[in-house]
Amino acid sequence: MKLFELFTSPRKASHEVHPNYKTTLRAYDILRRVLVEELTKTDDILKGELELEADEVYFGGKRKGKHRRGAGGKSIVYGILERGGRVSVSIFQDVSAKSLMTETVKRVKRGSIVYTDKWRGYDSLMFCGYKHLNIDHRYKFKQVKVFINGIEGFWSFAKQRLLKYHGVDAQKFLLYLKELEFRYNHRD
Repeated sequence: MKLFELFTSPRKASHEVHPNYKTTLRAYDILRRVLVEELTKTDDILKGELELEADEVYFGGKRKGKHRRGAGGKSIVYGILERGGRVSVSIFQDVSAKSLMTETVKRVKRGSIVYTDKWRGYDSLMFCGYKHLNIDHRYKFKQVKVFINGIEGFWSFAKQRLLKYHGVDAQKFLLYLKELEFRYNHRD
């Protein structure tokens, strides 16, 4: 458990503690499942009147062909970050306004201020009872209090940590993602 906490890879942990690599990998998966279970218990972490940042990002897939929104074989992850607080992430099938609104309404108290980028899927936030402010990244990345640098910092944190695995099985991606959510939320 200590090696998992220290973010030691399963291969290195198996060399240090001397169990079989598959046994170590199974133990890491069990720990990740426990973290997912804990995170589902605290599902209402973003229910206060807050300032939040929301954004979506794409993980995985091959580098050939299209990139970003049009790329095939990528997992779409939607995240909501309390400014100065916790993050909550979910895997999506698409970034339609309906999907984004469903998840936001489920996690965020109405009346909160939600900062996003200019993606048109967020336009209906103000009709759902939120104060919605957005920033156009083609021109600026910050305008006084209107920015989403916090959630983009989490994406950087997550992608940097996932790089060391040289690819994650699509069926276990949620476990790894929730582990990173837990680590970020308990970084202090």
